[in-house]
Amino acid sequence: MLQDMKQRQFRWGRIKIPMFVVCFGLFLCFSNVNASIHEYRMEAFSPKSDAFFFHGGSEGLYASKLHEPTTDASSETKPSFKGKSIISFDPVTFVRPKETAKSHHQMQQNTGLVEAIILEVKDRARIGGSSLKSDAICCDKQLADQGSCNQGEVIIQHNPNNLGWPKRIKTFFQGDNEEAKMDVETVEINSTGMYYLYFMFCDPQLKGTLIKGRTVWKNPNGYLPGKMAPLMTFYGLMSLAYLVLGLAWFLRFVQFWKDIIHLHYHITLVIALGMCEMAVWYFEYSNFNSTGTRPMGITLWAVTFGSVKKTLSRLLLLVVSMGFGVVRPTLGGLTSKVVLLGLIYFIATEALELVEHLGNINDFSGKAKLVLVLLLRFWMLVLFYGFSHHCQKLWRNFR
Repeated sequence: MLQDMKQRQFRWGRIKIPMFVVCFGLFLCFSNVNASIHEYRMEAFSPKSDAFFFHGGSEGLYASKLHEPTTDASSETKPSFKGKSIISFDPVTFVRPKETAKSHHQMQQNTGLVEAIILEVKDRARIGGSSLKSDAICCDKQLADQGSCNQGEVIIQHNPNNLGWPKRIKTFFQGDNEEAKMDVETVEINSTGMYYLYFMFCDPQLKGTLIKGRTVWKNPNGYLPGKMAPLMTFYGLMSLAYLVLGLAWFLRFVQFWKDIIHLHYHITLVIALGMCEMAVWYFEYSNFNSTGTRPMGITLWAVTFGSVKKTLSRLLLLVVSMGFGVVRPTLGGLTSKVVLLGLIYFIATEALELVEHLGNINDFSGKAKLVLVLLLRFWMLVLFYGFSHHCQKLWRNFR
């Protein structure tokens, strides 16, 4: 039987290679996706209560390791942010509707205000009038007369334990100009935490205002966000682990090459795919940490390596539980069904990973994982049924 099993070909293994190549070709259609460099491309503000806001980003940031002012070695005037954690506005421009701009005189000053507000997650309750027993976000005349805030500005209650925070940066429209550009400004982070950036305005005449530009978020050791920083080390260690596993498997593979069956070739492929996946992820995170951007091509390669590996490994579990390589040399008429199930799983896994990794670096909703979770549960049910069925068959033959 062993020789017969060697001579038979397991057809679904042949189908995966073309699918694999086709998916990799898709990366040519993509360009860079922004990550710690958040870009805004003429995006609109959303109304909330009596204010309008735009979410500029959210990241975990570590406290700066260096606090003294430093300069770059190549220039006496260029500041260096090595060892510092920063949020930089580089630059950001607000564009208000033409009708609003024309309603003001050319010589008027401060004809519209947009505020950039940076806060730590624990200070969220300090934005708005909750501490003043008010549901308003913006300061009205009554609150201004009480001396609680400045009329027309967002209400902020500063943290007594962290002076100056939440931080507010004001940008004014001048005269009848349609655009207002923020000064290039860098905010240093001196406390480890999860930080949010919001652009807000209270003037209803600014409704329809758009934002363009970018902000750069950087940790002391690079551009990787706090929640992603440990992953670079993890993928580096996993790459070494897969390398050791691959070497050990290869030595045993050569040692017992006379007893190799077709199943062992697929196990070898799974180990090779795992090694490539971990190496590409490490390269992707290392590049992300150095440049602040995530090239879609690299991310797509890493995601596809992982999706093919997961699909192939689960198909191996499935076919072994169905008796392939144990009590039957081929799957017979079940081959097409196994291939179809594997194809569905690959598409679901690839789609989920692409949505999760090719999106921005803000928190990702777990709702999209529901489809994959349900598919995994179905897969486990099929595995259990096939495994128990063939265990009973082996037990009957043994008796």
